Amino acid sequence: CRELGIESVAVYSEADKDSLHAQLADQAVCIGPGPSTESYLNMESIISATMTTGADAIHPGFGFLSENARFAKLCQQCNITFIGPSAEIINRMGNKSEARNTMMQAGVPVVPGSKEPVYTAEDGLVMAKEIGFPVMIKASSGGGGKGMRISRSEEDFTEHFNAAQLESVKGFSDDTMYIEKYIEKPRHVEFQIMGDKFGHVVHLGERDCSIQRRHQKVMEESPCEVISPELRKKMGEVAVKAAKAVNYENAGTIEFLLEPDGKFWFMEMNTRIQVEHPVTEQVTGIDLIREQIRIAAGMKLNITQEDTCVNGHAIECRINAATPGVIKFLHFPDGYGVRVESHLFEGYEVSPFYDSMIAKIIVTGSSRLEAVRRLRRALEELIIEGVKTNREFMHLLTYHKDFIRGNYNTGFWEKNHTEIEKWLKEGITVK
Repeated sequence: CRELGIESVAVYSEADKDSLHAQLADQAVCIGPGPSTESYLNMESIISATMTTGADAIHPGFGFLSENARFAKLCQQCNITFIGPSAEIINRMGNKSEARNTMMQAGVPVVPGSKEPVYTAEDGLVMAKEIGFPVMIKASSGGGGKGMRISRSEEDFTEHFNAAQLESVKGFSDDTMYIEKYIEKPRHVEFQIMGDKFGHVVHLGERDCSIQRRHQKVMEESPCEVISPELRKKMGEVAVKAAKAVNYENAGTIEFLLEPDGKFWFMEMNTRIQVEHPVTEQVTGIDLIREQIRIAAGMKLNITQEDTCVNGHAIECRINAATPGVIKFLHFPDGYGVRVESHLFEGYEVSPFYDSMIAKIIVTGSSRLEAVRRLRRALEELIIEGVKTNREFMHLLTYHKDFIRGNYNTGFWEKNHTEIEKWLKEGITVK
């Protein structure tokens, strides 16, 4: 915003009163207590802060209300620009079950699953039997690995359904669920798309997000090591087709499950910017947040599909706090090809209220091997004292033979985390 000459207003909870975003914005407004239900999920407080300060647009980020159609509609009713797609599009694509139906009508390959929303474990079990176990139970409004459970039999279905639904209600205030066939250990590949108000839609290549812990991404890279130029072209065209099917505007992500034989399935669409968007920025040279703001302001995309190309290789590593606490000492890595995004500073208190991610280390290299080596170096330079983090684990992960070879899928964590944790306990370090 500052680069574009736009004044900014930050909203913050009482727990975030000292947070970096509140200090860097031109103005900052407290919207409630620490619990997200009383602050960052309080639509009325956010709208009130917007109107009181005279702000005319809201960027929802990549959490909380970023995929909430009701919030987007409320912005529209209050003549506030929502920097993202319209409420109608969020309803159709942000709602996972509705998105599946829309994609099927558009001829996009979709993982077999329920065609209607599911609200009870009893109805869900009937659908699960029809689809065939194992199945994935998902929150229609979910994201970030929340509201998701795998059920492998009739015996455990009700327990997993109720747990996923409760998580969805707590995290997204929505009890709508859907069921889909669980595909064992595919690659999770997503395509970044961008569309303007004039019907122009482009994709900006793919990101491989297969390294996940409990369905929460922990490392992402672009491009995907196993996708050929022909398959990339095919998947990219399907992603653009999916976006055009709903007249999509602004930034979004089409997520696919990719099987070893090259067969791919539409999984869901994220109707927002993603946590991992920096890897796409690094390999394309396109500032996605800037493009979001320009599109919301009614401007045309200044890029075409022919203009977009991927150069080099980028990897993002998420740094998560295992415990709350106060940051006593902090040193971020730097140097050629290293980018850090974080809200941390010395003296900052990591709150127990929100997501555990406290930093993102993004590296870029001319090749994947160069990027991997650069990531190792960056993680070695990273120092965060005061809270326990996953830094050492992620550093050792980069030395695992399957990661080095790019030979991994969504089962990587489940298969290898015990071995890596054993290395940690044995005090194995690599430099």
